[in-house]
Amino acid sequence: MANEKPTILTEQGKLDLEQKLNFLKTVRRSQIADRIRVAREFGDISENAEYESAKNEQGLIEGQISDIEHTLQNCKVITIEDLSTDAVSVGTAVTFVNTDPEAEEERYTMEIVGTREANPQQGRISNECPLGEALIGHGVGDIVDVRTPSGLISWKIEDIVIVTKEDEEKKQEDSAK
Repeated sequence: MANEKPTILTEQGKLDLEQKLNFLKTVRRSQIADRIRVAREFGDISENAEYESAKNEQGLIEGQISDIEHTLQNCKVITIEDLSTDAVSVGTAVTFVNTDPEAEEERYTMEIVGTREANPQQGRISNECPLGEALIGHGVGDIVDVRTPSGLISWKIEDIVIVTKEDEEKKQEDSAK
């Protein structure tokens, strides 16, 4: 594990993980401890389904805590200072359009994030997915070929913007509605 590559996170991604870790440690651990305590009061724990269920959930929560702690200890945080609009990178949003003159025009804007933060439904793709990997390092006007299961698709990069913390907060507010 000493040679494992760090998880790439945006500043907001790191903050989100820290908040989740705090919730798991303070709220969820307490809830599970209460469930275990109540289940023990039911009597013989060897045949107590509620106790078994609570212990299983406790194991899952502890696994999540361990995983998040490991990620936070071994992450590389991309800050605004690391970013430029000269080329697509983690922390930028890129607008691209298909170049096939025979196909209906498709235009997308996607934020490039690390794998822990990816959520295509929210317009956030991983730097390690085929599209994200192909876009990384290219600039406005570049044509990028992406190999997909249905064949090769070419995209032209139209715009690159740096995603700020305010953009992230607005996106989270919009998705909560």
